[in-house]
Amino acid sequence: MRVELVSETQHESLIDLLCELHAFYNEGFVVPREVVGEHLFENLLALESPHRLVVASGDDGAVLGLAAITLVYSLVDFAADKRKHCQLKELYVRSSQRSKGIGRALMARVARYAFENGCRRMDWPVKASNAGGIAFYEGLGAERVVERLSYRLSEPNMKKLADQNTSASLWG
Repeated sequence: MRVELVSETQHESLIDLLCELHAFYNEGFVVPREVVGEHLFENLLALESPHRLVVASGDDGAVLGLAAITLVYSLVDFAADKRKHCQLKELYVRSSQRSKGIGRALMARVARYAFENGCRRMDWPVKASNAGGIAFYEGLGAERVVERLSYRLSEPNMKKLADQNTSASLWG
């Protein structure tokens, strides 16, 4: 198994994995492969994308798992050893490949990448109902951040908020 930043030769296999990931989170709903590919190339792998995609692949080059990360700077902690951290957006391993050490290998590679890039901490969300994921993360030595909650603002409330002050422009 190889764990590295995604390469061009892995794009097609990565699209397959992203289709599986989408079905996993969306109760089996299948999204067209072309839509996933478009999103991958136009957004996730775009030059201006803040994301880095770390993949685990088998001997045949097929992508077995993915970690999507972003390196971010703190707005409240200015100490050199605390100002930059790694945000894990997603960790996903093909359902047929779980419990084979792929998730641990991905997390180890992400930790090494983050550390090499000046990060001294990693943060990520996890669904409260994901008992297996929570056990996996705690098995790595991760600690639950009890003082933080996650919130989401979606339509129509997001649109309602956006329309509240239409006369003020952020960009002049």
